Amino acid sequence: MVVAGSSDGEAGTRWAALAGVTAALAMFGAAQGLSYPLFTLLMQRQGMSPALIGLSAAMMPVGLILSAPFVPAAVRLVGARNLAVGCSLAGALCFLAIGCLQDWVAWFIIRFLVGVVINPLYVLGEVWALSLAPPTRRGRVMGVFNTLLGAGYAAGPLILITVGTSGWAPFVAAISGFALCALILRAVSSKLTGFEDDGQVSGGIVGFAKLAPALLLAVLVAAAVQQSTYALMPVFGTGYGLPEATLAALVTALSAGNILLQIPLGLMAERFGGRAMIVFCALATAACALSLPLLITTPLVWPVLVVMGAVGYGVYTMALVELGSRFKGTALVAGNAAFALMWGAGGIVGPPGAGALMQGIGPLGLPAVIAGLDALLVAFALYRESGRRNR
Repeated sequence: MVVAGSSDGEAGTRWAALAGVTAALAMFGAAQGLSYPLFTLLMQRQGMSPALIGLSAAMMPVGLILSAPFVPAAVRLVGARNLAVGCSLAGALCFLAIGCLQDWVAWFIIRFLVGVVINPLYVLGEVWALSLAPPTRRGRVMGVFNTLLGAGYAAGPLILITVGTSGWAPFVAAISGFALCALILRAVSSKLTGFEDDGQVSGGIVGFAKLAPALLLAVLVAAAVQQSTYALMPVFGTGYGLPEATLAALVTALSAGNILLQIPLGLMAERFGGRAMIVFCALATAACALSLPLLITTPLVWPVLVVMGAVGYGVYTMALVELGSRFKGTALVAGNAAFALMWGAGGIVGPPGAGALMQGIGPLGLPAVIAGLDALLVAFALYRESGRRNR
């Protein structure tokens, strides 16, 4: 981290490294964002059922979840820089194999491997951003980082529209994204911080969970809320008779808030602290969700969805800010690996749970699940905070 007395040259070097890491992860995000619609379209052409397409899409999150506990050990074994560059190149090779094989059975295995190799990129990208950011500016830095990563994902489908889905062009685009990620990380590797063993955490992810359970619950809730909302908001709108074109716009409004408002939330985190902002974002998300049944057929739903998209994902951004303020070194790696595991778990339990409740009680099931999860997070965060004060 940049400390008092650091020269302007050292500060400039860290900002350059931070810019390089962010650019690398944006390239990786664009490749990932391209892959989701590409696979769906290609499998539809092969006559695959929606169930098989959905199962294929689940292979990558499964790879993320199962590989998360091994990321800290991999960092210790080969080093953070080598692991990140190697995983970027492995991602490029996976998409090369996908383009060569054109076999949906093989794609199941390869998409699982993609989940395995991109997990260290998620973890180390966030760790480097947190480590390189000056403590007094960590909130805005993570806001910019998540905004640009989100913009990279959003650019993926646009790239697919440009290059088309036939032949090698879309695969070359994905391969190029991973290759650029590797080249940028290699170029800035000399400026990236190492992760020496600082003794803060023993036992990897399990050891970290004992130190910061509220942060892990925040990530679980953020993932469950975001993925439930994105998956089921069109179903919610259908229950109120909205036309099909409007249903797609509901999700677009959520995405806009996610991209546009992370930086203001980061600035607020610098002023009020990550813990307070986690509670604020959770309360705001619950309030927005509970207002949806009243506003869904009115123009007021659009600003509410923009804010809801921002604060819903903002729970995760604020958890990252708090993680960076409390941990460093190998503890930070273990924490980010635990975050990746909890994000995958939230995606698995959130949408099915919300969908089941919606099937039982109708569209009100979605806001009920969102508000309930955020209320649980607020209660647990306040409980942990009171415990710290009483020590």
